[in-house]
Amino acid sequence: MKILVTGNMGYVGPSVIKQLRRTRPEAHLAGLDIAYYGNCVSSTGGMPERLLNVQHFADIRRFPEAVLEGVDAVVHLAAISNDPIGNRFEEVTLDINHRASVDLAKKAKGTGAKAFVFASSCSMYGTADDNPRTENSPLNPLTAYARSKVFTERDLVGLASADFRVTALRFSTACGWSDRLRLDLVLNDFVAGAVASRRISILSDGTPWRPLIDVADMARAIDWAVSREASTGGPFLAVNVGHDEGNYQVKDLAAAVARAIPGTVVSINKDAQPDKRSYRVNFDLYRKIAPSHLPVVGLDESIRGIREGLEATGFRDAEFRRSAYMRLNVLDDLRRKGLLNDQLRWTDR
Repeated sequence: MKILVTGNMGYVGPSVIKQLRRTRPEAHLAGLDIAYYGNCVSSTGGMPERLLNVQHFADIRRFPEAVLEGVDAVVHLAAISNDPIGNRFEEVTLDINHRASVDLAKKAKGTGAKAFVFASSCSMYGTADDNPRTENSPLNPLTAYARSKVFTERDLVGLASADFRVTALRFSTACGWSDRLRLDLVLNDFVAGAVASRRISILSDGTPWRPLIDVADMARAIDWAVSREASTGGPFLAVNVGHDEGNYQVKDLAAAVARAIPGTVVSINKDAQPDKRSYRVNFDLYRKIAPSHLPVVGLDESIRGIREGLEATGFRDAEFRRSAYMRLNVLDDLRRKGLLNDQLRWTDR
């Protein structure tokens, strides 16, 4: 089996590659990435790409169709990956996350791929009442990132068929240790603050709800989706991925980190404007159709993994929000150096 993973050099990709290599040791695994974050390796165990058969470097807006030759399944992770970047580069976000993603799916179908796994997001639910959101709940995307996921799912529906299974995995908010760690994610941010300075600064009032999932469990879901049959969920399937116990208020996440790392002080910005991004999610469908791939990493284990990983690298940066662990900072630095233009394309410099 030949599997192409786009965006493999991001935060989630290393865990996906490990999972696929472990469960499919004979598979031909290829990666394709634009390499914005190629230097952002947090692991001491070597480059994550060592587990691939081949690594391609390309912008998915100019996708090299020859890469799809013989590919059985595409795992599509490549995207502008968070709200701060999406807010700064809204049109670029829609171009990459929506238009280029749909174009890639069309190309993959045309070259004979049988499965297309799309990393979607529960953020498309936006603001919601106390009732956990199901796959049939109204969508209320509040950011360019969330809108891009809604638009892409909409346009993928018509491409799906019995011979081209499309699975949109609506992931909970990612967390956990990665060989390319991000700290611009709520739990990761809190653990980093606790490790570096024994302080957690909550930028909101702490009340918004978030569903969380560890990157290792995201990888397990992707592994399942690669082999999903059309008889399970239909040719096109959009499914919430996470677990009911993973719905937390932000203040409760901070409290859990403080318990795990004694001496940590939590501060809440009581003057913050209300964060409209607040929703709980229902995962009944995923539990029903993927019982052998349900999340197994609990909150305490995710916290422990991040802490141990940071401590192994000697992490002590209390100003980490200004560091390369924040994805927008990496892009800003590349632009200052003239290596990326305003469309986030590599320059000739």
